[in-house]
Amino acid sequence: MYIYSICIIYLLAIAELSKGNTDCPCDAAHFCHCSSMHWEAIPSGLPRDVRGLNLSSNAIQIVTETDLKPYDQLQTLLLQYNAIHTINDGSFQPLGNLEELDLSYNNLVLLSSVWFRNLNKLKHLNLLGNQYITLGNDSLFASLSSLSSLQFGNQNFDAIQKQSFEGLERLNTLEINAAQLTLYEEGSLGRMKQIYHTILRVNLTLLPALLKDLVHSVTLLEITDTEFSTPADMQAFEVLAYTSVKQFIFRNCTIVDVSGYRFVEIIQTYRNITDVVMKNCRLLGRGLDCPNLKRTTSSVTTIIINNIEVSLYYIFSDLSSLHQIIPQFTYVTVTDSPVYLIPCQFSQSFTSLQYLDVSGGKLDNTYLGSSVCYHEGGGACPKLQTLNVSRNLLTSVPKVAQFLSGLNYLTNLDISQNKFSELSTSKCQWPKNLKYLNISNNQINIITTCIPPTLQILDVSSNYLTVFAIEMPNLTELYISNNRLSKLPEGMYFTSLVLLSISRNDLNGFGQSDLELFSNRTILDARANNYKCSCQFLDFIRSNTAVLVGWPDNYKCASPASVKDVQIQDANLPPLVCHKTLIVTLSCILLIALVAAIVALCHFLHVVWYAKMTWAWLKAKRKPLKNCDREICFDGFVSYSERDSEWVENMMVPKLENATLAMKLCLHKRDFVPGKWIIDNIIDAMEKSYKTVFVLSEHFVRSEWCKYELEFSHFRLFDENNDSAILILLDPIEKETVPKRFCKLRKLMNTKTYLEWPTDEEQQEVFWDNLKTALQPADYIN
Repeated sequence: MYIYSICIIYLLAIAELSKGNTDCPCDAAHFCHCSSMHWEAIPSGLPRDVRGLNLSSNAIQIVTETDLKPYDQLQTLLLQYNAIHTINDGSFQPLGNLEELDLSYNNLVLLSSVWFRNLNKLKHLNLLGNQYITLGNDSLFASLSSLSSLQFGNQNFDAIQKQSFEGLERLNTLEINAAQLTLYEEGSLGRMKQIYHTILRVNLTLLPALLKDLVHSVTLLEITDTEFSTPADMQAFEVLAYTSVKQFIFRNCTIVDVSGYRFVEIIQTYRNITDVVMKNCRLLGRGLDCPNLKRTTSSVTTIIINNIEVSLYYIFSDLSSLHQIIPQFTYVTVTDSPVYLIPCQFSQSFTSLQYLDVSGGKLDNTYLGSSVCYHEGGGACPKLQTLNVSRNLLTSVPKVAQFLSGLNYLTNLDISQNKFSELSTSKCQWPKNLKYLNISNNQINIITTCIPPTLQILDVSSNYLTVFAIEMPNLTELYISNNRLSKLPEGMYFTSLVLLSISRNDLNGFGQSDLELFSNRTILDARANNYKCSCQFLDFIRSNTAVLVGWPDNYKCASPASVKDVQIQDANLPPLVCHKTLIVTLSCILLIALVAAIVALCHFLHVVWYAKMTWAWLKAKRKPLKNCDREICFDGFVSYSERDSEWVENMMVPKLENATLAMKLCLHKRDFVPGKWIIDNIIDAMEKSYKTVFVLSEHFVRSEWCKYELEFSHFRLFDENNDSAILILLDPIEKETVPKRFCKLRKLMNTKTYLEWPTDEEQQEVFWDNLKTALQPADYIN
């Protein structure tokens, strides 16, 4: 039983793996990308609303009638590069909305019109690279009324019959791959009235028959992957003398020089074809033969040659035999090809040439001069308006300017991607009507007056520029991206500028004053710079987004760190950063106000006096305690209010100092040293007195000086724990009126008897006796 269960699980796993992983990704457009997942059958677990399905590069072999039934909303079905050999008749019947079907590069041996019976919306059908050798015996495409693109054929395809194309009248693209074609029924392709683009790879023997049927329906004719080794191989193209074809393309073809010359002869007969194009072709031979050219003018005015391989280019003919056909050309492009020289005689034959592109070649300074007949007195390309010599080997801008100065009609010049590094500091001689100059992708580090002032458009992108400061009053467009500029060019040099492209530089920012100098500026491309996002810059750029190209995606802050790599439109700085001046001003005002308040409070509360007093007290604390052998000058130091001075001076002093047993009192009015700080006077007075007498009254409590005197004295007296204080209560006062900070004095009044001044005269004598007794030293009493 256990072994049986394992077998069941194994078979289920194999079945699941044969369907592949159904978790293929589907995007928001309902397109499922399911290629290269090793499926052997179309999976059934995909979303039902799928619009596009890419099942290419899997291992599917059979498409059954039920495989695609759930996906009736499909518009695109890609099944190329599988191993499909069988498609059931009703497999595509549910796909009434299908617009693109790719069955290329499978193993289909037979094609059936039944497959396409319900596909009346199908626009693109690709059947290339299978194993069928014919399109069948019925009208394969008759039901495809919307078809605009058809591709069929393979390396074994050998027969084209009339019935195959019944129902097809107009196509946008028709591609036929039939290099081994052996049978072509004349008129098979003639049924179609209009084909814009036809791509043919067919047997050269049957090529004339195909072209005969296509001669009046095709606009763009392309011949691919064909070898023309003899002049006879070109004979098929004679039929195109009077045709609807406008553009004729050779792609991936091999052409021997003799067959090429034959085609040049045929070109002279063309009366409708305007463009002849050769792409990725190979030219064999040395070009020594001479074509038989007539004095006639054909309709061909444009020659486009791209990436042509000339194995013997270094000994190839100068093509002088083609001079007779050259004058009719107005547009010539020879790009990514081994062009290192255009002979002067050849250049002088381009009497009608207006556009010449020889980019991606091997031209250097010397050969450029020869190509434009500079040393022969000029005469090359007298009507040339546009010249592209980019991606060559040019090294000197002044020499290039001088060589081309004789091209009086030249207005557009592209010399980008060469090997320029420095410009001349003096003016250079350029064509007098030059309006556009592209000198980008070089190694130029400074722009000088060598640049022509007549320019309207200048492209100096991708160089090493750090400044741009030459006057160009006619310039309307300046492309200076991908350099090293840290600020905008001075606008006063460009009074006509309407477009400035300065992306990918080192700009930290710009402001209104910078842009105001560009009086006609309407567009600014300042993307991908190192913006320092200050508050002013953020406010300015957000209010000028209408003129910014690429806003907002490509405008990001590089600093400060808090907004690094954040889009400028989303960057927000803290208020402290944005209003720094205001905040600093307010902080200063608040600080000044606080200092003023503290100073006023200190003045009102006599803080300075208190501080000095505390310092004096601290110094006094460091002095040694009084001892027996200290100098005693007074029996008592009297602390009193000025308002109580009459009682002290007129009653107390006479009673004590004029008595039989006279006592000497210390009074601040009489005994303090003038000019000495009052605190020091108080300390000295207490040090030189046996006792300290406090004359307490309402005046004493309210007196500031008495408070200070009392406050300091209690530091000294009470911290020493002595009994030298005598309290005289001159007027009745409440103990609560004594300041709370004099906690020891309040405690003393609560615990120690004090003398009260009586109003009765008889009792006053007793008061004086008690006071005298209190003032006498303890040893005297004993």
